[in-house]
Amino acid sequence: MVSKAPSAPRCAAIVGSYLSGKTTLFESILHSAGATNRRGSVTDGNSVGDRSPESRAREMSVEMNVATVDYLGEEWTFIDCPGSVELQQETIGALMVVDAAIVVCEAGQEKALAVTRLMKELDDLGIPYLVFVNKMDLPEAHVKTTLEALQGMTERPLVLREIPIREDNVVTGFIDLVSERAYKWEESAPSNLIEIPEQVNGRTEEERTQMLEALADFNDDLLEQLLEDVVPGAEVVYQNLTHDLQDGAIVPVFFGSAEHENGIHRLLKALRHETPEYTATLDRLGLDAEGDAVAQVFKTQHGAQSGKLSLARIWRGEFADSTSLNNTRISGIFKMFGAQQKKQSKATPGEIVALGRLEGVQTGDTLSVSGTVEGPAWPAFLTPVYALSIYAGRRDDEVKMATAMTKIIEEDPSLSYGPNIDTGQHLLRGQGETHLRIALDRLKNRNKLDIEAEIPHVAYKESIRDAVSQHARHKKQSGGHGQFGDVHVDIKPLPRGSGFQFTDSVKGGVVPRNYIPAVEHGVKDYLVRGPLGFPVVDVAVELTDGQHHAVDSSDQAFKTAGSLAMREGMPKCKPVLLEPIFQINISAPQAFTSKVQRLISGRRGQILGFEPKLGWKGWDEVSAHLPESETLDLINELRSLTQGTASYEWQFDRLQEFTGKEADQVVAARGA
Repeated sequence: MVSKAPSAPRCAAIVGSYLSGKTTLFESILHSAGATNRRGSVTDGNSVGDRSPESRAREMSVEMNVATVDYLGEEWTFIDCPGSVELQQETIGALMVVDAAIVVCEAGQEKALAVTRLMKELDDLGIPYLVFVNKMDLPEAHVKTTLEALQGMTERPLVLREIPIREDNVVTGFIDLVSERAYKWEESAPSNLIEIPEQVNGRTEEERTQMLEALADFNDDLLEQLLEDVVPGAEVVYQNLTHDLQDGAIVPVFFGSAEHENGIHRLLKALRHETPEYTATLDRLGLDAEGDAVAQVFKTQHGAQSGKLSLARIWRGEFADSTSLNNTRISGIFKMFGAQQKKQSKATPGEIVALGRLEGVQTGDTLSVSGTVEGPAWPAFLTPVYALSIYAGRRDDEVKMATAMTKIIEEDPSLSYGPNIDTGQHLLRGQGETHLRIALDRLKNRNKLDIEAEIPHVAYKESIRDAVSQHARHKKQSGGHGQFGDVHVDIKPLPRGSGFQFTDSVKGGVVPRNYIPAVEHGVKDYLVRGPLGFPVVDVAVELTDGQHHAVDSSDQAFKTAGSLAMREGMPKCKPVLLEPIFQINISAPQAFTSKVQRLISGRRGQILGFEPKLGWKGWDEVSAHLPESETLDLINELRSLTQGTASYEWQFDRLQEFTGKEADQVVAARGA
């Protein structure tokens, strides 16, 4: 391969599934690039990434880690994204500003499925990416079956760039299919050049032919050479690989062991020589290279010492410290290396930097001096699928908690917080229980808050089956004016979804017109908690008759009489519990469709049907009706059954009568 002229700053995201070894790869890359003295380890407490208390407690990435390094005279920023599917908002933010991505997956057919959602996201965004099959040092690791599983989930051809060399069923090195050279892995060091073992010579030729045929689909000259049995030189193959990767036409596949730093140098070389410059990323995003200076914020952080930091990529022009962007002055420009911040006087095109104290600036915002430049469109934030009811353990902390929560949500906009008008609880919503527990730990660790959390109440309602006519009188005599209100009401059920109706047919002024609204208020007050203990819906109440007293009648007296009529009449109307039913649409790889269907049936759900998911190769979408109570922890079991790949969208569909033992238990718990 010919020497390469130094490029402008480039950026690559490292993405993958939980436990794929993604952060280990991040640490190995930093060491191989010469940025650290040795590969860091979260377990040993010496890693560049995952330094927050929440990460250390879980020994996993809970937020993106950003590190800028010099590799062979070029500036590279690597963004290690969390592997947990519940933290994918971090990954989405990072992908909006990178030039390329490295998809890390474990070897194995089922384990490979865990990254298919990430691959779909990359395909939709048009981002060039490479696959790194990790943990190939394990005896059961096979790259071919992994490749086949991944290919079934993407339209882009996966192009195997190397094949493994095995000794005693353990991978000890690889053969580069372009240069046709063999290398033996060394622990935490570059590989050694060796002779190609005789037992893999035939496979090398076969796999190289398959690689060339995949490339020939995008190059007529190369296709013509293959048809004429002309063997293209290595340099021609490299040129085709580079062009096709940068065009997003192919996905090169490498493998290795991040833990032993095997295959890392080969991966870095491919990144350096074959991934696009940031100017190509500008073209992909539809940004002009000329014009006013522009940057885009992809992550917001709040630190105890640093205050607010806006991580941004500089797309165009230069920004100096103290420049005003979007009417807010920069207070510091920093290059990031994990938790370390190196201050610099300016930021130039292509760089990833942290901009200090840009109050009012949010994740996804485009920054410019004028504040009017439009940048790339930012995707909608993820819809919450899990909730916890939270409250401050001490009443004095309620205001402090609300203020702190604002910062937490600013850092992670896939969270939301607010009251549930149906239950009166304040709900923290997000992508799963782990996601919410991390947010709560941040609240506690940063603000010393005592936060309590519990499973939210289901928004049960109640209604009636029968009608009744009820008379009620409120009469109270005391010193001075007494209280007197007398009403006759008809209580009737309404069709589901009708809500509440109040009418009157009073004649002869037996209940003066000015007191009728008070009767309605009394009725409504009662409907907040009916005979079963839940809000009452789909009921009609008609005031038909009554009496008043010239001196003792009042608004309050008739309000009390209206409430009393409901309290005495409603239990006679055969009250019935109603539970909310949601329409849900579950998306999952086709290999898991039957499991999803069994899960729905086991949760009192009604399957409406399933069909291939539009635009998703190898995926199905299952539609169903499911009681709200069965959705509270649905996402946890759903992900457990599908290697973390499945997700769902939901919306309220209707209220449905709920009877039987489980309904009795709900009513009993309400009255406890």
